[in-house]
Amino acid sequence: MDSAQIVKAKYDALAGRLNEATLRLWAAVEARALGRGGVTTVAKASGLSRTTIYAGLRELDAASEKPADAPARIRAPGGGRKRLVEKDPTLLGDLDALVEPSTRGDPRSPLRWTCKSTPRLAEELRNKGRQVSQRTTCDLLAQLGYSLQATRKVREGGHHADRDAQFAHIAAQVAQYQSTGEPVISVDTKKKELIGDFKNAGHEWQPKGQPEAVRVYDFIDPLLGKVAPYGVYDLSANEGWVSVGITHDTAEFAVETIRRWWRERGQPLYPSARRLLITADCGGSNGYRIRLWRVALQRLADELAITIQVCHFPPGTSKWNKIEHRMVCHITQNWRGRPLLSREVVVNLIGQTTTAKGLRIHAELDETDYPAGIKVSDKMLAELALERDDFHGEWNYRLKPRDPSS
Repeated sequence: MDSAQIVKAKYDALAGRLNEATLRLWAAVEARALGRGGVTTVAKASGLSRTTIYAGLRELDAASEKPADAPARIRAPGGGRKRLVEKDPTLLGDLDALVEPSTRGDPRSPLRWTCKSTPRLAEELRNKGRQVSQRTTCDLLAQLGYSLQATRKVREGGHHADRDAQFAHIAAQVAQYQSTGEPVISVDTKKKELIGDFKNAGHEWQPKGQPEAVRVYDFIDPLLGKVAPYGVYDLSANEGWVSVGITHDTAEFAVETIRRWWRERGQPLYPSARRLLITADCGGSNGYRIRLWRVALQRLADELAITIQVCHFPPGTSKWNKIEHRMVCHITQNWRGRPLLSREVVVNLIGQTTTAKGLRIHAELDETDYPAGIKVSDKMLAELALERDDFHGEWNYRLKPRDPSS
């Protein structure tokens, strides 16, 4: 084996393990060891340029003059490729215009109506003559202060002129009831849920690489259907009651849930109560425009012989209702990432929801059929013992028990 073959074998063994500087020095050592013609032999055997080998020889000669504690550098100061933003000062501006075409770039940009992924952004930059990769695009976006973000629900829609005044009115009513030891409840329907092995948002701990398998498509199961959890939250006791309905989410279903809560929890907790305050949002089965809601509440007031007062939150402010952030959100957190395989699973997951503040929830299945589309006549409304408050009587009213003999 001649010297060129020996150098080639050494290069093949070391090339992948040495960095730019140490490979250059190795080539210089080999060339000097071979003597006359060594640079040419090493260059041909390794494929390195003669310029690189001569640079290594100069570094060997200068090594004895360098202090022992001098920091090691692979390249001389200023070596290597220039940063893209230094070679092309307009690159960041063009990328910024692609990400925000409506305010910084062309409002007619094709990226205005497409997913602005980093591969697509890199492609658009390449179409403009820039040689950038997807990974480089990520780094450039970071330099511009961008990050991946989801949308955030903060806009509440229309702002009613008396919104804040209604909030103050509700707060005053709640404080007045609680000061006399009378019940105050917040009510609402949680969104309907598909029953079966369907995907449920969120993550749950599972053995690594073994996620729970669910259906690809969310087509309703004709046998299992959906459920509509309607909740009652007791503001003073920090207790909840949820009826899991299997048919329609109607006003009768909502009032029946309140009735069951009163019989099982409300009356034992407030045995001397003569009135009940309900806070609710403006829509759904307990909306202030729903005639059947008021008719069903009147029946409940007659049955329980107590006055039922209702205060509705203004339109667009349902998330301010206490049940939303004191009970419903914790239910959602408790069953995150779990398919709701059966009605019993839903009831158990709701019933086992707790918080560090001591929240307790009772849940039960309500298999009653609540028909939709029940009409309430003007005559039925006229028979209600309904008193409206002077301030927004459509939102604030009370239903007094009627004399059974009348």
